[in-house]
Amino acid sequence: MKRRMILVLLIVIFLTACATTPTGRSQLAFMPDSEVDAMGLQAFSDLKKEKTISQNAQEDQFVRCITNAITREVGGNWEVVVFKDNTLNAFALPGNKIGVHTGLVELVDNQDQLAAVIGHEIGHVLAKHSNERMSQKLGAQIGISLIAAVAAPRTPMGQNALGLLGVGAQYGLIMPFSRLHESEADAIGIELMAKAGFNPSESITLWQKMAQASQGSQPVEFLSTHPSPETRIDDLRGLLPKAMPLMQQARAAGKNPNCVK
Repeated sequence: MKRRMILVLLIVIFLTACATTPTGRSQLAFMPDSEVDAMGLQAFSDLKKEKTISQNAQEDQFVRCITNAITREVGGNWEVVVFKDNTLNAFALPGNKIGVHTGLVELVDNQDQLAAVIGHEIGHVLAKHSNERMSQKLGAQIGISLIAAVAAPRTPMGQNALGLLGVGAQYGLIMPFSRLHESEADAIGIELMAKAGFNPSESITLWQKMAQASQGSQPVEFLSTHPSPETRIDDLRGLLPKAMPLMQQARAAGKNPNCVK
């Protein structure tokens, strides 16, 4: 009887959990958005307590200027924090939270290159990749309590859930998404940056710089959790014919971001 009830519950979940990402891909995401957002807020709160926040006003303004231009295209209230960290990294969490490391800010040459990364990370949130990953991983574990995980993020269950979210709150580690999720976030991100008036062709230059940095001693945490730069560059080149006209339309409409590093 118990197995039958679980089977019925699973069938109901799978029938009601089908969603569509911004690219039109069907996905399985049955976790309540409110719970996933709550976990993102908890994780971001922990990170702000555990990591050093940059006091460089110029870098902070540069990052905020870029983020504001992109998030205007998607709506909602977004919080962005620049963390003093030499790794080349950035991330976005459910609940509209964005973190950017100073190492990445120092690497980029201009606003367009950083916009490529921020647009990509926002793409993960818009496509609900954290929810999808949780749903896939926890689908067979109906008994898990997300509320308990949020209430006790440092327990093994809490850390497991937060890891699926995309961040390990205890250590501040960004966990890798799947190659499918990365490619989809690229497609969403390059479109977002173009609609905001940023030059999407600079995304190519960014990944060339990331590849070059990976050959030296500088830590490339962001690079380690993503597909190879060569693969990403080829894919981004394929997206440019659609993205460049979006940039031209945006600039014709008066969207000309001027974020000075």
